[in-house]
Amino acid sequence: MHPIQNEDSTPHPYSIEDLRKGDRDAFAALVDEFSPKLHRLALRMLNDPFEAEDVLQETFLKVFKNIGQFEGRSQVGTWLYRITANEALMRMRKKQPDMLAIDEPVEMPDGHLITRELKDWCCLPESEFMTGESQDKLDDAIAELSPALRSTFVLRDLQGLSTRETADILGVSEAAIKTRLLRARLQLRDSLSTYFENRVEVVRNE
Repeated sequence: MHPIQNEDSTPHPYSIEDLRKGDRDAFAALVDEFSPKLHRLALRMLNDPFEAEDVLQETFLKVFKNIGQFEGRSQVGTWLYRITANEALMRMRKKQPDMLAIDEPVEMPDGHLITRELKDWCCLPESEFMTGESQDKLDDAIAELSPALRSTFVLRDLQGLSTRETADILGVSEAAIKTRLLRARLQLRDSLSTYFENRVEVVRNE
């Protein structure tokens, strides 16, 4: 049996048939190939290295138990991303059952509804986004996103998956992904506005 192809048409060092037969070498190859990618996904979604490791282990346990259910309609990587994202989402929802979306109005004590306004800030040099402090601020802002928005942002913008792949993994339409991504980006911009406005002044004065 020929090895299956991955997303860039490079053959995997295993086949689905080998995995279904419980071939240890095939499963080890699968783990070696996808562990770094799936761990990064879980870590970005959960912002907790210990929980990310738990999600990774749970993902491969489910793969090992349920490989017979994989029908090959999608790439094996997409299937693994879906399992990982679902595991992380369940944990996120337990921690954050009620989170406000960026486009939802806020109810004031007197009953009036107001819409939060977004601040704007200019672009900084790429090097500014590579600093440890800036990365920490971004990670904190991502952690404040609702589970739906965070999973979409992580898969689409940080993992670099396409809109279609992200939609397949999360089980929603491409239109929903585009809407979620816009909301996530707006909320992140809102969260980071003050910090980066201050950084702009520092850069200008240097």
